[in-house]
Amino acid sequence: MACDLSAGRNVPCKDVTGGIFAVYFVDYGDLGAITLTADEVTDVAGTFSAYKYLVKGANSLEQAITSSPDNGTTFFEQTLTLNLQKLSKEDMVQLKLLSYGRPHAVIQDNNGNFLLAGKQNGLSVSGGSITTGAAFGDMSGTTLTLSGQEVLPANFINGATEAAPFGTITGTCTVVVGTNS
Repeated sequence: MACDLSAGRNVPCKDVTGGIFAVYFVDYGDLGAITLTADEVTDVAGTFSAYKYLVKGANSLEQAITSSPDNGTTFFEQTLTLNLQKLSKEDMVQLKLLSYGRPHAVIQDNNGNFLLAGKQNGLSVSGGSITTGAAFGDMSGTTLTLSGQEVLPANFINGATEAAPFGTITGTCTVVVGTNS
């Protein structure tokens, strides 16, 4: 049967950390055909640009599992929370476009894992704020929450590295890195 277990799990070593190092946003649909092998992304066939956002501080990807035995359904609610320090007019243009769209996102965590969130349906900005802070030491910047519902949890990307966030793919990816504004 397709839903029978196939492996066990031991308690792992305590050699990982939490948090996100970078997020790569790709306009919805630009990835083209995505090949999964054992629920891992092994190829992306599109020609696309990936916009790299370096992040620092309290940034996270959470995936809530919703399963209904009565309905026979299971899905994964992916929630990406980002804190982007400093306000600039250039960033406001991009944040507006991000809010209007529903991009795919590759999340590079602090352990060197690369995960594709919003693979099928994209992620939509569901909340956030633009703030200048109240006290002298408060954050001046933007907080964003992006969320999406998917059939599978965010997929690991086979062979991904910081130099090649989509691994070895047949498609063409141009990584666009931000500037300090």
